[in-house]
Amino acid sequence: MKMKKKKILLICPVELDILINKDIKILKKYYDVSVFVYRGKKDRFKLLKAVLETDLNISWFSWTYTRWAIIFSKIFRKKTIVIAAGYDAVNMPEINYGAMRNAKSAKIAKYGFENADKVIAVSNSIRDGVLQYTNRKDVKTVYHAFDYNKFKPDGPKEGFVITVGNVNKSNLQRKGLETFVKAAQYLPDVRFVLIGKHLDDSIDYLRSIAAPNVEFTGWVSDEKLLGYMQKAKVYVQVSYHEGFGLSIAEAMLCECVPVVTDRGAIPEVVGETGFYVPFGDAKTTAEAIKKAMESNLGKKARERIKTLFPLEKREKELIDAVEGLIAN
Repeated sequence: MKMKKKKILLICPVELDILINKDIKILKKYYDVSVFVYRGKKDRFKLLKAVLETDLNISWFSWTYTRWAIIFSKIFRKKTIVIAAGYDAVNMPEINYGAMRNAKSAKIAKYGFENADKVIAVSNSIRDGVLQYTNRKDVKTVYHAFDYNKFKPDGPKEGFVITVGNVNKSNLQRKGLETFVKAAQYLPDVRFVLIGKHLDDSIDYLRSIAAPNVEFTGWVSDEKLLGYMQKAKVYVQVSYHEGFGLSIAEAMLCECVPVVTDRGAIPEVVGETGFYVPFGDAKTTAEAIKKAMESNLGKKARERIKTLFPLEKREKELIDAVEGLIAN
């Protein structure tokens, strides 16, 4: 007789992104998976019902919906996992970023971290944040993972530079978009391309300071983004903070040479396969880009991501975490 699959509930914010979709695909190989997109208070009763109908729930990020999922799970003896993914484990008031920067949001995030049956983090940097701001002692790092058969080089490289990030006021600093644009003036013969949605009027500011060699694409399809990564020589991520650095890893798989800051989880991703610069230093960033253009680190960068962050590794570690709670 065929055994009935265990039921897993994956809970996430309104916008499903590629990270969560990767986990959905992994979990569906082994379990009956439901996805709950939490939109606010009106969804609370629906969340209760969804928790009741499943054996274990996984919350992406520790936030309001996570707290309610855990409360309901405790009442009805369900198991819970929280994935610490960035904002929820950070305290950076200097850039107005992170749940831990004020008492109200910190209380919400800490509840999820301290009361879930298991907490996993997407990087050691984020794991250390959870350990620093909570009483939790058993947080495990389960890195993001990437499809190296999808993200791969395709033909000769062209001599241009890219960065990826939605354009809004927060990301001018956090993602280093302002520094990227300013660096272009020091390399007037190099094409700079900033790829990402324009979410507010900060795009007007960037355009006002941009040299003629800077392009702003706005939103592009996944296919077109992959094309940019395959043709670009250098990928720049001069962020103030990154919980991991997804676009860095994807670009590295396409043999882009990374120019990055030594912040957050970025060194965990890049290792010794790129060039590091101080945050906010446009001139030094430009100098590093020039060196990256002349380097042959692209193949080494691809090999690092392929070796350290394959999909099969995340699959094993994620399933091990789930099985450790519902095997019996």
